Amino acid sequence: EIVAWVVGWSLILEYSLVVSTVAVGWSGYAAPLLHVWTGMPMELMAGPHADGIVNLPAIFIIAVVAGLLCLGTKESATLNAALVVVKIIALAVFVAVALPYFNGANLEPFAPFGFAKTISPDGVERGVMAAAAIIFFAFYGFDAISTAAEETKNPGRDLAIGIVGSMIACIAIYMLVAVAAVGATPFTHFANSPEPLALILRDLGRPGFATFLAVSAVIALPTVLLGFLFGQSRIFFTMARDGMLPVGLAKVSSRGSPVRITLFTAAIVAVIAGLLPIDEIAALANAGTLAAFTAVAVCMMVLRRRAPDAPRMFRTPLWWLVGGGAVLGCIYLFFSLPMKTQLWFLAWNALGVVIYFAYARPRVTAKGIE
Repeated sequence: EIVAWVVGWSLILEYSLVVSTVAVGWSGYAAPLLHVWTGMPMELMAGPHADGIVNLPAIFIIAVVAGLLCLGTKESATLNAALVVVKIIALAVFVAVALPYFNGANLEPFAPFGFAKTISPDGVERGVMAAAAIIFFAFYGFDAISTAAEETKNPGRDLAIGIVGSMIACIAIYMLVAVAAVGATPFTHFANSPEPLALILRDLGRPGFATFLAVSAVIALPTVLLGFLFGQSRIFFTMARDGMLPVGLAKVSSRGSPVRITLFTAAIVAVIAGLLPIDEIAALANAGTLAAFTAVAVCMMVLRRRAPDAPRMFRTPLWWLVGGGAVLGCIYLFFSLPMKTQLWFLAWNALGVVIYFAYARPRVTAKGIE
């Protein structure tokens, strides 16, 4: 049970901080538009780390998405599908506009900071693996699909198709966008921008397309929030139902939605998004994700050894290679994260263990759940 709690505690870190990170990213595109169209002060659209007061757009979009989830998953899924189409169109337009400006010299040297994580003279940790440990954030959505297993008609078939198929499609899209972006403009120019793709298009003298992309991002990025806030609320819901969190949070509305837990989750991630910087949130979210992925891979290998003939809707091919590679890869990525992130992750898990023994375990035991 303690192992399940630690994995669940890591997933809480992952899903909560993903929502906060994407909300801050959404605000990066929305803030310039709001400033131009409404005159809203930039100080109210950035956290203290960026010389602002609070990131109100990030808090606002979390509230909107939470409201949609409270209405029910069917309505949310319909809107989500429509927004995904908008997102794909926007990325296709970016690639079509930027790719003709491709300059191979922008890819030289291909790895300017080397492969392994190293600390630069300015104290910043750089390198291919340091970057990979952060960009790993872009591969979150595939495991989020599994949180809807109880609500799919044929989990054995639908989940495998959904996870593997979407991963292949997204990798292709990621690579096209990255090549178009770096090929059109040196990475040093847009690396620290809150709206990098729109900035690239403006630099290319295509302000109309830049505005279109920014508006599309504002419209479509909430699909990511929708998926992860949904997943996080279901994790909290399951833990509350099992007695590890207050049972009252597990109550559902007349529409079958866990409204209390959704609002509880939204309040937490909104505070984080309103005050903290995007890079630190993303790095800590990655630490939780890597820990959870490692646990999943280990459990898969243990079960294949202990119960090789157990009925399975999906059987991992070459399980020893896939599982072992996943464990080693996740560990390597974890130690490629910033040292400060690793320490915060350890502190988070120490807090989780205290809560488990002080609150969750006594209540689970009292219910007779061992």
